Amino acid sequence: MKHALGIDVGSSFAKAVVFGEGILSYATMPSGGNYAEAARKVSRAAIEKAAISDADLSTTIATGYGAAAVDFADRTFADIPCHAAAIWHLFPSARTVVDIGGQFCRVLKLDGNGRATSFVQNEKCAGGSGKFLQVIARILHMSVQDIGALSLESANPVEFTTGCAVFAESEAVSRIAEGASPADILAGVHKAMSAKIANLTVRLGLAEDCAVTGGGAKDIGLVRTLEAELGVKLLVPEEPQISAALGAALLGQTGR
Repeated sequence: MKHALGIDVGSSFAKAVVFGEGILSYATMPSGGNYAEAARKVSRAAIEKAAISDADLSTTIATGYGAAAVDFADRTFADIPCHAAAIWHLFPSARTVVDIGGQFCRVLKLDGNGRATSFVQNEKCAGGSGKFLQVIARILHMSVQDIGALSLESANPVEFTTGCAVFAESEAVSRIAEGASPADILAGVHKAMSAKIANLTVRLGLAEDCAVTGGGAKDIGLVRTLEAELGVKLLVPEEPQISAALGAALLGQTGR
């Protein structure tokens, strides 16, 4: 059968999904400074994992920040309908989607057909995005992948007076000098981020079920803190970072 290839070139990571009757394969890698090259490499990785050839692809759809650089794509789609299509495919009951990306956080509202009817996004601030986590991880000399589990060990989360990633960096340095533990600092960062994300969600209007996607959804500490802030159980995809690429493939296959 023919398969669809979805490519999401984000500001931080490039993702590709091969979709047939289900997800056949996927790949992720840093976008780097060359979006076109990242798109080619991540697509090749996904195709090879799927053990198919280019001839087995019926369509290639690109989305994301660097979609225009994917010169081998048949079409491009905006990332909002792609996220909506993916979450509706994975969680048909979802009516709200929180997307925590590398540079932005946005909240989408879906209708019963899986289409985004409205959305809000943080404006020119990385405070609710994955960039915030990257900044703090660098200060603590940690891998971003280790942040979530460690934050859950916190007994006394640090209170950040700012939700801005730039000012929070200097505040985190001060807290380290005062003797705060990494776990407490990370838990405090998650609280600050969750407050900003919750504000966006309240602005749009929270409708259950609520799903969370994007690279930030891989941080279990952030997910748990956001659940407490919103007062709901969040639906999390098995691999939340590939949702836009999955949605691009779905839209390409269905022609929506």
